[in-house]
Amino acid sequence: MSIGVVILNWNGREDTLNCLASFQESTYKNFELIVVDNGSTDDSVSCVKEKFPDVTLLETSKNLGYAGGNNVGISYALKKNYPFVLLLNNDTVVDKDMLKSFMESAEKNPGVGIFGGVPLLFSNPEKLDHLGGNWNRKKAQFELIGRGEKSSFSWKEPLDYVCGCCMLIRKEVFHKIGVLEPDYFLFWEEADFCMRAKRAGFDTAVCHEATLLHKVSASFIGGSIHKTYFWWRNRFLWIKRNCPVKERLSISLRVLLPELFHIYKLRLIKSAELRLLKIMRSKKDLEQKQLKIRQYQAALQGFRDYLNNHFGNGPAWIFERPKRKDLKKISD
Repeated sequence: MSIGVVILNWNGREDTLNCLASFQESTYKNFELIVVDNGSTDDSVSCVKEKFPDVTLLETSKNLGYAGGNNVGISYALKKNYPFVLLLNNDTVVDKDMLKSFMESAEKNPGVGIFGGVPLLFSNPEKLDHLGGNWNRKKAQFELIGRGEKSSFSWKEPLDYVCGCCMLIRKEVFHKIGVLEPDYFLFWEEADFCMRAKRAGFDTAVCHEATLLHKVSASFIGGSIHKTYFWWRNRFLWIKRNCPVKERLSISLRVLLPELFHIYKLRLIKSAELRLLKIMRSKKDLEQKQLKIRQYQAALQGFRDYLNNHFGNGPAWIFERPKRKDLKKISD
């Protein structure tokens, strides 16, 4: 059976080249590498063409996000009628037997629509990134399974979603539920997709023999601020799309509103502390407090954008790393 391997690239030239190179050792040969470039400005396109001329390269001309960019590759793979589509992060290096293991598992488990791999930390291959997650209604978030565990960690119970850095998906899943939801842009889209598949009758499972190395969140150039914004905004979107009305109301009253109020209160406290430090012309903990305030602002901005139905890419400031202008003013 053939596989359409979709690898999304956005200004990740070296990561993408290393990922593509790792497939040269693959023991399973019936696959096509499909690189979707999300409007990169780092020479990614020309380098891929030069070093891997046999790779199919699709250009979006602008950053469509994880979901939107992958959907371009998924549509191409479905048009070519591939029985399986593998969504793979570009910041990964695959084991030579990964595809073979996936295919063996797919043959043995026809009821499974989505298979997750086992992503090991690139910086420490003895430990897992995570295998996926299960929805915790009390906390209104997913509990990550296997995060930071030893590479030998095994999980045989059902999962609500598998780690989105490596997902093998039967074409029938797409035909029945559609593609990834582009409104997420980044974060929560794989959880949404897996839950939709689950409701449509497809099982989700981890193939423990399919291993790879993962650098983890290489696309988050703004660090925790960038991550915080998308996590909060898309958390609300996921709940709206996947939880019944009664559960959404309960979650809002018990969890979400109290958490947001706490974040707002912390932002006020930290802002007051920062103003006091400036008055005292003290540099102590200044940068750390600035970062904390920006994180709180990112979470609150995510909530506001959800309420205003502003999805897709986020505001420009969340993509910027914290500046040191305030420190400079104090030191001058």
